[in-house]
Amino acid sequence: MVDFGVRLKTLRVQNGLTQLQLSQKLGLTKSVISAYETGLRLPSYDVLIAISRIFKVSTDYLLGVEQKGAIDFSGLSEEEAAALTKLIKAMRYK
Repeated sequence: MVDFGVRLKTLRVQNGLTQLQLSQKLGLTKSVISAYETGLRLPSYDVLIAISRIFKVSTDYLLGVEQKGAIDFSGLSEEEAAALTKLIKAMRYK
């Protein structure tokens, strides 16, 4: 289930959200989001569904059952990842 944490962090960064911002949207603490991303905890079904709605992906994708094209942002700062995300969105909606 380590994939869940990686997918969550990738989606969060791609959407320009901090852990704090995501935690506020979900009604959780920042430390819970951190625990999800590092694989220390897994979300409840309700939280999993809420996350899928926020990022407009399926729960299957979040759980690693369904594959979706993803960009690896590891090694980039949050600002760099956000800039790339803006560029991708601009290209998608031109």
